[in-house]
Amino acid sequence: MPSSDDLTAHERFMHMALQQAQYAMQEGEVPVGAVVVAGTRVVAKAYNQTERLQDPTAHAEMLAITAAFNYLGAKYLPDCTLYVTLEPCLMCAGALYWGQMGGLVYGAQDARKGFTTYGISPLHPKTTVHHGILAEQSQAMLQAFFRNLRR
Repeated sequence: MPSSDDLTAHERFMHMALQQAQYAMQEGEVPVGAVVVAGTRVVAKAYNQTERLQDPTAHAEMLAITAAFNYLGAKYLPDCTLYVTLEPCLMCAGALYWGQMGGLVYGAQDARKGFTTYGISPLHPKTTVHHGILAEQSQAMLQAFFRNLRR
């Protein structure tokens, strides 16, 4: 269980990820946002852009970690944590593995496409994981998006 100081930091960075998800929703994208943090410094932010880029791999996580690699000039991110509003899919979890991401914090679980539905974790063995941080807000944004889409 994270300490209260960690929880406060997790919530602060997750609020930033939720803001990114809001940008996605405003553009008609599935509202998922991501933030990469090195220590206490935000080094990358992104949101889903699969429709805008006509690229099914343009998930918030993929865009954020690529931006972090570029910003830091690094091939691996062992000292970074990815904050994302929705549990990463298997593709994104694989990218976290190859990038040796130090930590993953996500909000809402994805019972259909989340990496945890596959049983064995595809994450790097040294990656720490926290979930459920601001999950209700993340889930509410996703539900509102899909409710509006079906109208």
